Amino acid sequence: MSSPFSGDETAPFFGFLGAAAALVFSCMGAAYGTAKSGVGVASMGVMRPELVMKSIVPVVMAGVLGIYGLIIAVIISTGINPKAKSYYLFDGYAHLSSGLACGLAGLSAGMAIGIVGDAGVRANAQQPKLFVGMILILIFAEALALYGLIVGIILSSRAGQSRAD
Repeated sequence: MSSPFSGDETAPFFGFLGAAAALVFSCMGAAYGTAKSGVGVASMGVMRPELVMKSIVPVVMAGVLGIYGLIIAVIISTGINPKAKSYYLFDGYAHLSSGLACGLAGLSAGMAIGIVGDAGVRANAQQPKLFVGMILILIFAEALALYGLIVGIILSSRAGQSRAD
């Protein structure tokens, strides 16, 4: 009995697992960062309501992390089509590592953004000169997720290079 597609039959499992990992872990980081820094904004808003819109920056930066995971998940899922092109274990592992790199980097960046955002907006309410320092720390935390996105794109592009079809 012939297989309906060429390549390894279990390989797409790893590819789809990578797409799911990218989205799930990145969104977990985005949710944590949004919730943690949102608590700080709400707490600070009671004392200084005029600073609420200025202090929403960490919440927005945390939300971007989910988009990084979505980008990798779409790239991976469009690369999995075993009926059109052979899909081997190398490809599945490349997609899995791509998703994990982006997802876990997004999760760690979300944790950093949440903690810095919470403490930063509360400190900014008491000392406005701390705003620029808070933004710089948030940018460096966001860069961690950007590194994961870049590595994820590079790893995902390796899929399909295992064998000459």
